[in-house]
Amino acid sequence: MSLLSIFATALLPILTIGAVGFALGRTRGVDPDPLNTVTVYVLAPALVFYSLATTELASETLATLTGGIVVYHVVMILVAGVVARLLGIAEPMLGALVLVAAFPNSGNYGVPVSSFAFGAAGRSTAVVYLAVQGVLIYTLGVYIAGRGSKRESGHDDPPAWRVGLGRVLRIPLIYAVVLALLARWLGVVPPADIAAMQTLKLVGDSSIPVMLLILGIQLSDADLGSTLPQVGAVSVLKMVVAPAIAVGIALVSGFGDPVVARTFVLESAMPAAVTPLILVGEFGETEVGGAIPVAEFVSAAVFATTLLSVPLLSVIIFLLDAGVVI
Repeated sequence: MSLLSIFATALLPILTIGAVGFALGRTRGVDPDPLNTVTVYVLAPALVFYSLATTELASETLATLTGGIVVYHVVMILVAGVVARLLGIAEPMLGALVLVAAFPNSGNYGVPVSSFAFGAAGRSTAVVYLAVQGVLIYTLGVYIAGRGSKRESGHDDPPAWRVGLGRVLRIPLIYAVVLALLARWLGVVPPADIAAMQTLKLVGDSSIPVMLLILGIQLSDADLGSTLPQVGAVSVLKMVVAPAIAVGIALVSGFGDPVVARTFVLESAMPAAVTPLILVGEFGETEVGGAIPVAEFVSAAVFATTLLSVPLLSVIIFLLDAGVVI
């Protein structure tokens, strides 16, 4: 496919729905929190369970993919930390930069793009990526966000990693993963054509447009201008270095399926996730460099990388689809 056809088929539908959410956020001041709640507790778990329970991915491929996702995030955290220190960036901005650089938007943006680009196999792979990253971001991510914080806390307050683990255990998506994998292992996955499974599929499929609307609404609050100099380094890390690292991991791991390998690279090349905004707001410092609020920096980084992702993802999908990279 040409770059234009890839943009029209894989990105334009997503951008259109996201633009509707952006317009709603700007003109109507829509609060995304209720939509987030519905997505996290109903839509995403249905999508995850149905996708994993019915996926044709082999168990060995799933295990290799999980390992690759963990390795990618650890490597990106280390690389982003080293780059930030070489640039003279200190906490708490260092932690914010690492979070933005290491954790891609594998849910709101990644699942729809992967689904449009690589079909059912792409969506199943993206769902696995989303589930594994969910565990990582609420453990490693919470630790990174709170590492440089000087906030007052009592001696009885639990450490950041324990708070993160508690959050992981409250996310229905994790239990959807466990139940789906258990059903596959026991061989008790219901037929896909029965009413219950079709209902799950319907609910799960609805999560994709809702995720895109949420993304647009969240981006409508971003202020790029005031933090433009600070987001340059993180944009290069997120949109150039991250895909290169993912390609290296995919080539070494193999994954046993070229579509899985390509989707893994595509998911890793997604723009910055919105979740770090929540983490730095709750566990980190409120100021970056004593002047710029952390939340404003992260919002601007998410906005900037999302804009950059439109042309860059078109090129990446073209190269992946043509077999040039993987």
